[in-house]
Amino acid sequence: MSETGDEVRTRTAEGASGLLWWDRRRSAVLDVTLALLSMVECAFEGRAFAGEADIPVAAGIALGLVVGSTLVLRRRFPIAVVLITIAIIPAEMGFLLSLVGLYTLAASDVPRRIIALLTGMQLVGGLIVVYLDLRSDVGPQLSSDWFVFFAAATLTLSTVVPPALLGMYVGARRRLVEALRERTDGLERELLLLAERAEERAEWARGEERARIAREMHDVVAHRVSLMVVHAAALQAVALKDPEKASRNAALVGDMGRQALTELRTMLGVLRSADGLSAVGATAATPAAAERPLAKVAEYAAAAAQRESTAAAGPRLGELEQLVEQSRAAGMRVELSVEGEVCGFAAVVEQTAFRVVQEALTNVHKHAGGARTRVRLAYRGTEVAVQVENESPVSAADSGLPSGGNGLLGMKERVTALGGGFVSGPTDSGGFRVSAVIPDVTDAGTDA
Repeated sequence: MSETGDEVRTRTAEGASGLLWWDRRRSAVLDVTLALLSMVECAFEGRAFAGEADIPVAAGIALGLVVGSTLVLRRRFPIAVVLITIAIIPAEMGFLLSLVGLYTLAASDVPRRIIALLTGMQLVGGLIVVYLDLRSDVGPQLSSDWFVFFAAATLTLSTVVPPALLGMYVGARRRLVEALRERTDGLERELLLLAERAEERAEWARGEERARIAREMHDVVAHRVSLMVVHAAALQAVALKDPEKASRNAALVGDMGRQALTELRTMLGVLRSADGLSAVGATAATPAAAERPLAKVAEYAAAAAQRESTAAAGPRLGELEQLVEQSRAAGMRVELSVEGEVCGFAAVVEQTAFRVVQEALTNVHKHAGGARTRVRLAYRGTEVAVQVENESPVSAADSGLPSGGNGLLGMKERVTALGGGFVSGPTDSGGFRVSAVIPDVTDAGTDA
């Protein structure tokens, strides 16, 4: 399993030796080893330099030891190490010091102009010293100045340019890896945040889905069962007097019972989908899914898409005439008028408008039995309006139907959830009016 950037940094901090400027023990061991080798080299070269410069051998060896030991500072002070190698070019010592120091400088975060300047200084200094040495060794009588210069330039370039180029490549690669690691860490944090937000939204969606199912269950049960109770009462009243009408009422009760069962099955199917969504959330909470936040987001998106598809199943405005006919069959004097050019709306909009009319008619059955009722449906291009208004009830007798007081609240929640307006209340004539205006959510999404 791959480590995140924070884990790598934590592991590095825990493994750090705490020795001065080194992050790891092996870095300190490597630098000390290189410094010891450089000290040995510079000590031998300092002994030769002492003979040529006519100074005590001990002074030459001490100079070589001091110069070679500066290689231990290459990570902390790369510029100073390269300046020392430039300063001792005339002494012809510090070959290892020059190679490693220049490589370290080029691989560091020092500005490029400083790297180019110091590399050029070392190149020019080395070229001069090598040219003079070759000139004195070969002699002017055996070779031309151009040949000596070409040989000196070739030798100097072969010792200065490769470590500089290698250091620049290693430094660029290291910076690229660090940038990629930081970007990866940032993406991981963003994906984790996105997954958390997706989980929060999924939890909110589950709550909304439960509330929606509760409203659907209330509308289905309240309306169908209310009509069944009304027809059952009528059936009881005419069972002996008019057997034919009693038979019709019994058939209507059976049809309404079957319709209620069909809608209840649909609701139960949505409930099972909601349980599946909860199972997705539980699966996403496992450690395996937590390691893949993008997969978690995809799972919640798929669950949301499935929820939208199940929400599309439901009654439409085209079934409004059938709904009114059922109320008429139950003895309600109800009129339906349709205004505007009939057009299709989003499924959730038509379903909400249908449920508002359904619940309003149910309330009329419960609280205003026998009252004359008018149902208006208006198509207004980008919105649909419904209104159910009943006159004052003929009698104040109780229908015997239970009422939980959630009908109007459920209608208002449905309409306002889609950005519409809902108004309900008594009329001046003693009746009751329910009005709702619902915008088409498809057009709203297009405009956005």
